[in-house]
Amino acid sequence: MVPQSKGKIFLAAERGLNELSWFRSYNTFNFGRYYNEHKMPFGALYVLNEDTLAGGRSIMMQVEEDSDIILIPVVGAVACEDQIVEAGQTQFLSMKAGTSFSITNPYETELIKFLQIWIKVPGTTASRLTSFDVDTDKNKLISVDKGILIGKFDGREEAEYKISHPANGIFAFVIEGVFEVQYRLLHAGDSLGLWEVEHIELEALSNDAIILLVEMPV
Repeated sequence: MVPQSKGKIFLAAERGLNELSWFRSYNTFNFGRYYNEHKMPFGALYVLNEDTLAGGRSIMMQVEEDSDIILIPVVGAVACEDQIVEAGQTQFLSMKAGTSFSITNPYETELIKFLQIWIKVPGTTASRLTSFDVDTDKNKLISVDKGILIGKFDGREEAEYKISHPANGIFAFVIEGVFEVQYRLLHAGDSLGLWEVEHIELEALSNDAIILLVEMPV
């Protein structure tokens, strides 16, 4: 019998969209002008956006809660808070409620694509820049920071992750390719939130598939 776990799937095709002529943001949860009663935060995780920004453009983000902001470039680099964040790096910003930060495309004409993850935290932590290499460490989950993991997998490669605290949940987001996560099928842009689970199993169903995991209180 397949083990059952409590979870909720967020399909890519059902994400919200905030869009300008030079900026596009797909929103897993409610964000900006987008609201859906079924897209409430998953525990402390309340923003997971997949954004595209045109060359030379900047956009300002307003933070409503004390939060850790995590920026992960997917295509190209991101300029934020006087820091250039390249693909293979992650920037963590510790932001107080009511403050703002700007994200800039450092290229003149090329589009960039990046992920924004916002997690509510009790107070602020240190801002930092971390690096990882999904190609050198292929076919395993890489710990980018506490509770944040990323991995690039060949087809049919598997991995497990053990939840560090029983009060925590795990949120999986497929950046590229196709995965089966805890017996649920996820395509690029799909997400899965799981709670009351001790560990998860995942399997890549396509080559060069990339997945992001976020563990947080739920």
